[in-house]
Amino acid sequence: MTVLWDAKAKPGREEELKAFITAAVTPSRDDPGNIDYEAHEVDGQPGVFVIYERWESRALLEAHLQAPRMAALVPKMLELIQGSVEDGIRLLRPFRPAA
Repeated sequence: MTVLWDAKAKPGREEELKAFITAAVTPSRDDPGNIDYEAHEVDGQPGVFVIYERWESRALLEAHLQAPRMAALVPKMLELIQGSVEDGIRLLRPFRPAA
């Protein structure tokens, strides 16, 4: 399961959001089933971020999202981002051409 999460900081909160995201990377990488977890800031757009995540399964992604630390982080995240967390989430399903 691959996830892209787009987030835009509220005006004046760009550096706070960047620090918040930075602090979340290693714990998320350490969660069971994580294959890849990378944070990016969009070039030329300070305060606009894309998180790229890959998980072994949807169930392990859901376990990550339901982890107790995530419940504690969401209220702070909502103070920093424009819109909701769900607004920026895209779940990707891979496909390949037939051989």
